Order: sequence, then C-alpha cells, then structure tokens
Amino acid sequence: MSYLDNLLFSLSVTAPIFLVMAAGWLLRRIHWIDDAFVETGSRLVFNLALPALILTSLVDLDLSRWVDPRHVGFGMGATVASFVALWLVSAWWPGSGPDRGVFVQGAFRGNLGIIGIAVCASLYGKTGLAVGSVLLAGMTLLYNVLSVFALTAASGRGSTSWRSIAHGLVRNPLIASIMLGLALAALQIPVPELILTSAAYFGQMTLPLALLCVGATLSLNALRMGSATAIVATAVKLVALPLIFTLAALPLGFDALQLGTLFAMFASPTATVSYVMARSMSGNHQLAANIVALTTLFAPFTLSLGIYLLRTLNLI
Repeated sequence: MSYLDNLLFSLSVTAPIFLVMAAGWLLRRIHWIDDAFVETGSRLVFNLALPALILTSLVDLDLSRWVDPRHVGFGMGATVASFVALWLVSAWWPGSGPDRGVFVQGAFRGNLGIIGIAVCASLYGKTGLAVGSVLLAGMTLLYNVLSVFALTAASGRGSTSWRSIAHGLVRNPLIASIMLGLALAALQIPVPELILTSAAYFGQMTLPLALLCVGATLSLNALRMGSATAIVATAVKLVALPLIFTLAALPLGFDALQLGTLFAMFASPTATVSYVMARSMSGNHQLAANIVALTTLFAPFTLSLGIYLLRTLNLI
C-alpha cells in the first residue's frame, strides 16, 4: 500500500469517531442537547446500551480462536507496569499531595469502554469489538482497584474499603455483560434470536450516543487552563505509554488484530470517570477535568498517527 492509502485508512478509522464527538460539542453549544441529556444518555449507555453491545458481540465468539490468555495478560501486565512506574515517578514530581493521585490516574487510565472499543470496532468490525471487550474486562478491573489506591494514598486520608470496591466491580454492568457473554460462548448455550435482535437494537445506539455525550462535555478552556501537570499526563497517556507497550508487544508474536486492539486500548484518552472519582475522593477535580479534556482533544491526532505508522509497517 502507498503512504496515501495508509493515511486514508487511518483517517477512516478515527475520523468518524471524533466527528461524532465534535457534533456532540456543537449540539451542546447551540443548546440542542443539555446537561440533563448528557447525564441521562451516559447512564443509559453505561447501564444498558454498551452491555448489550458487548454481550451480542461475545455470545457467538469462538473463544479457542479469538481469545488468547497471553493477549489479555499482556494488557493487564502493561496496566500494572504503567501504574507502578507512574506511582514511583510521581513521588518526585508532582510530589506528595492530592495532585499525585489525580496525575497517576489521568496518565494511565484509558477510556476503553467508549473510545477504545470504538477504535477496535472501526479497525476490525465485530471481531475487534469482541476481542477488545475481553481486554476491557481485565484492564477495567485493574483500573478501578489501582485508581482507588492512588487517590486514597495520595490524599492521606487512610485506607478505603476494599469490600466496597469489590462490590462495585461485581455490580459493574460492563464487567457483568462480559462475563455473561464469555460464559455463554464457552458453554455454547444458544440464545433465542428474539433476545439477540432486541439487544442488538440497544447495542446499535451505543457508540453514537456515547460519543455525543463525551463530545458535549468537552471544553476548549482546557487548552488555556492546562497546567504543566495536566500537559505531562496527556503526553504520557497519548504518546509514551502507547509507544512503549506497543513496542514491547512486538517480540511476543501477536497477530495484527491482537496488536491493533492493544494499541487502541493503550492509546485511548483518559476515562471520564477519572474526574468523577477524583471529585468524590477529594482529589483535584479541576486537574482531572483538564487531563480528560486535553487527552480527548489530542487523541484524534495521536491515534491517527499511531494507526498510520502501524499500517505503514504492515503490523496491523
């Protein structure tokens, strides 16, 4: 393929995703959608539409062919490694205090459930969505536990209830839908077509609605108000970690689909839930909001560039 073909391919993967987000930003500014719509839409996506999308992508998946424990293990190992490295470095800069936990969470926690999954689906269709969902399950478990640790330890407010964390994970609709879908696929339990078709209707509205809601929450003020801490976290999240771990995955012999889904997850912008967690745990929620906004604003460029380079090198 020519360089132009590779460029057009990378844009075909990322541009639709971020154009829908841009539409959400515009619709919010002209008051076609408001904060109530964003809150209700986000809740609908998290609790119903996205679980339905994941479930329908998994129930017919050939686990022996598409699910590789090494693939999921690498994603989880990279998550732990990035957290440990950032936690150690953050003791020096930005140093002790509540900003430390917010910085670490913002630099390692990706928006897998919306942007990561959207890129996987755009790259590889239903199979990419299913394989990405399995990655999402393992990495999301770690994201929740490690983020709570970082915010709690940095705040100096003592220990948190690990029982409540475990309870929250068990009740997480995304985790539940992934576990159910994998169980149905592993046991080859047939699901009535009526249920699958109904679930597919909900699933089809997931990405457009989720991306509209994410776009509606963006504020360009983050470009003006971004602190050095937010800028460094953005560079780590969008450039350093995807580069390091994608290169680390190359010698392990992952195929194009596995490498592409790993990159999509590593290169996703910071998860919006990191702002919610920072605010609820007395962290610097303004810093968290700036990191989310900056990573989301610059992700179209870094994701497109990464996909272009991987495609040019015939790796995906």
